[in-house]
Amino acid sequence: MLKLFFLLLFSGTVHSCQAQGVAIDVLHQGKETSLRGLFVLDDSVAWVSGGNGWVARTTDRGETWDWRQVPSHETVDFRDIQVFSTNEALIISAGSPAIILRTTDGGHSWQETHRDGRPAIFFDGMDFWDDRMGLAYGDPIDGVMQLLATSDGGQTWGDISGQATVRLSEGEAGFAASGTGVRTLPGGHVFIASGGHQSRLFHSMDYGQTWTARACPIVQGSASKGVFSIAFQDEYHGVVVGGDYQQDTLAEDAVFVTEDGGLTWTPPKRGTRGYRSAVEYINSKMLVAAGTTGVDISRDGGHHWDAVSDASFHVVRKAKNGTWVVLAGADGRIATLLIDTNARNSGFEEK
Repeated sequence: MLKLFFLLLFSGTVHSCQAQGVAIDVLHQGKETSLRGLFVLDDSVAWVSGGNGWVARTTDRGETWDWRQVPSHETVDFRDIQVFSTNEALIISAGSPAIILRTTDGGHSWQETHRDGRPAIFFDGMDFWDDRMGLAYGDPIDGVMQLLATSDGGQTWGDISGQATVRLSEGEAGFAASGTGVRTLPGGHVFIASGGHQSRLFHSMDYGQTWTARACPIVQGSASKGVFSIAFQDEYHGVVVGGDYQQDTLAEDAVFVTEDGGLTWTPPKRGTRGYRSAVEYINSKMLVAAGTTGVDISRDGGHHWDAVSDASFHVVRKAKNGTWVVLAGADGRIATLLIDTNARNSGFEEK
C-alpha cells in the first residue's frame, strides 16, 4: 500500500498537498454535470449523482464508471443519493417538482416513489438509519421545514412535516450543497442544519417526530451564509462547516466543534481556508472538509486544519463499510483521498 501511495504521488494525476502524507488522485473528470450526491458503499462500490440527470456507479474502486442519464429527467439536478447495495439506490432532486427515484438494477431503470409539484418545494438531502428507515428534509413552506419519512427503504414516503412542526424563521432554510446537511445516528437520533438569515442545528431523538433547536455561531445573516454540512460520530461529538459560498475564501467563523450535541460550540485554533460544503469523519479524530476553494484535513477532531489541495470539490464521503474516501464536484470530477497513515505529520502542532 505504501509503495502504491508514493507511486501515485509522482504519477502526475495527484494534486499537490501541504498536509504531509495526504494526497488527492483524480479518478474521472470531463462530464457536463456538477456532482453533489455521493455515497461510498464499501471499498469497491460508489455512486454519484448530479445535474443534467446524470448518475454514475463504480464497482471496481473507481477504475471505471458507468454513466447514465436518467430517462425523461435530463434537466433534473439530483443533489443527493442513498445506496443500499451494489444495485439498489435512491436519488432525490432539488427544486420543483421534488422527485425521488429508486433503482434495483444498478441504475439501468428507475421507478418514481415520490413526487411533489408544489412551486415552493425544495428538498436538500436525505439520510437513513438502516436499509429501511430514512428521512428527507427540505426548505420551509409557510415557515415549516418539509420532512418525509420512509420505513421501507424509500419505496413509499409519508409527509411528517405537520406533526413534527419544525419552524424556521424568515430567511432560514437548508442547503442542498452535498447531501450532508442531515445526519442520522443510532437510536433514532438525527441532526439537521439550517442557514441563511439564521443558522441552527436541529436535533431529534425519536426518528424525526419531535425536535429541539440549538443556535450555532457560524457566519450567518444572508442567504449565502450558514452551516452547509455536519458530521457526528455520536450524539455529542460533531463538527459543522460552511461559511459564505459567495465569498468562498473568507475563513472567519466557518467551522465549529461541539462535544455536547450543539449546546455549546468551540471555534478551531486553525480553521479551514474558507467556505466548505462538506465535512466527513475518517476516524474518531481525523476529518476532511471540501469546498470550492480546496480540501482541508484535521487530525485532532476539528481543532486544527491543514491544506490538502486547492482543487474544487462539493462533497466528500467515506465508505459506509470500509476506508475508501471519495470526493466529487463540478465538471464530473471524482477523486479519491490517499492517506499514508505512517507518515509523520508536522503540521498539526498547536500554534
